[in-house]
Amino acid sequence: MRRLPLALRVPLLAAGLMVVLGLVASQLVLAGLARSQERQLVELAQLEFDGLTAALAPLVPRDDVWEMFDHLDRLTRRDSGLRPVEATLVDPLGRVVVSSHPEAWPLGAAAQALVAAAVPVEAFHYHAAAPEVTVRAVLTHQGRPLGQMVIAFDASALVAERARATRALLLGNLAATLLLAGAAWLAVRRLMRPMTRLIDQMGGGSAPPQAIPLADLPPGDGEVGRLYRSYNAMIRALDERNAAERRLAERERFVSLGRLAGTLAHEVNNPLGGLMNAVDTLRRYPDRPEVVTGSADLLDRGLRHLRDVVRATLTTQRGTEGEAPLSPPDLEDLRVLIEPEAERNGQRLDWAMRAAPPCLAGLPAGPVRQVVLNLALNACASAGAGGRVGVSLDRCGDRLRLGVQDSGPGLPERLRPRLLSDAPVEPGGGQGLRLVRDLVVSLGGRVALETTAEGLNEVVVWLPCAGAE
Repeated sequence: MRRLPLALRVPLLAAGLMVVLGLVASQLVLAGLARSQERQLVELAQLEFDGLTAALAPLVPRDDVWEMFDHLDRLTRRDSGLRPVEATLVDPLGRVVVSSHPEAWPLGAAAQALVAAAVPVEAFHYHAAAPEVTVRAVLTHQGRPLGQMVIAFDASALVAERARATRALLLGNLAATLLLAGAAWLAVRRLMRPMTRLIDQMGGGSAPPQAIPLADLPPGDGEVGRLYRSYNAMIRALDERNAAERRLAERERFVSLGRLAGTLAHEVNNPLGGLMNAVDTLRRYPDRPEVVTGSADLLDRGLRHLRDVVRATLTTQRGTEGEAPLSPPDLEDLRVLIEPEAERNGQRLDWAMRAAPPCLAGLPAGPVRQVVLNLALNACASAGAGGRVGVSLDRCGDRLRLGVQDSGPGLPERLRPRLLSDAPVEPGGGQGLRLVRDLVVSLGGRVALETTAEGLNEVVVWLPCAGAE
């Protein structure tokens, strides 16, 4: 029933209720009819017994069988609807004295079975389906019992009457059920008309919802009017919210552009110190081929890194297809770029890259270099003058564990959501942290904050590892 529409459920429920009420009412009517027929049979039987007593009592002592047969024969030949069809007088010894059907009950035949099958008139109970009823009563004369009078009544008229009453009740109940179900269907359809209009205005998911025109609003303060006005208010609120979302999206677009510009400036500026040192080295030692070659390689990889930084920043959300694979020289370049910053602050730099090249080859170089460089430079800034900074890379099962440690006060609470969650952040400092998280997530990794056994703050980046040791 729950799967059916309301326009069908209510008529079906009304029809079911009418069927139940019809069955109860029919049973009550038929029970009353059965009681009426029973009273009618008892009265008829009593009248017949009284008449036979008056007619046969004087004849029994004289043993006038023919006269008694004549009375019984006339009794059973009446044409009335409810009439006796067989009458038999049985003496106290259980023998037939006279019968309207002598071929079935001849004179002197034992009739104990006939008497036993008959129902005493004083205890009579009519079974409505029985087409024939046999009743018995004691025939007396001057206070002396003359025997048992057994009369079989034709009850087919009563059965027919009950059948007609049953048919009438069934037809009446069916007509009432159909009428009530139809009325319920019309009433529900009329009541559902405002809901249908509302569903049409809502578009059913295929079109945007539309407000109901003011001309179609019902007058007064009825339920439908309040429903329509509430719906229109909801549509207005929805339109206002959509407009606000569009304005906010436009604002966020400009904020994102500004954030991207700041991030690019931040990430491009980080390796420039190392590259400028390489340029100074070339100028200072132009006559040393090994220094020129090393510095040129460093400049080449650094400039390629700058290209990769820009490309990785712009394609963070589009994956890392087409990137060069990560290799040990990429990590060594990062050490060369970070060492000048650590030396400038008088910091101790611990660098431990223990992952084998086959394990690194499954990761793109640009995003990983950008993550390590960003976290390492932030660690240098956090550790302060004379502090301690560490970068480690190890293989742990099927993952790479990148750890960046510092002896500073730790990442402030206000900046942690940028690194640890994807929740929206307000414009401001820490753009590099959010970019780190975006890059790590795009690589299929995750970020966590831990503390080392020596009490150093540590940012741990877990990355997928491919290949074998």
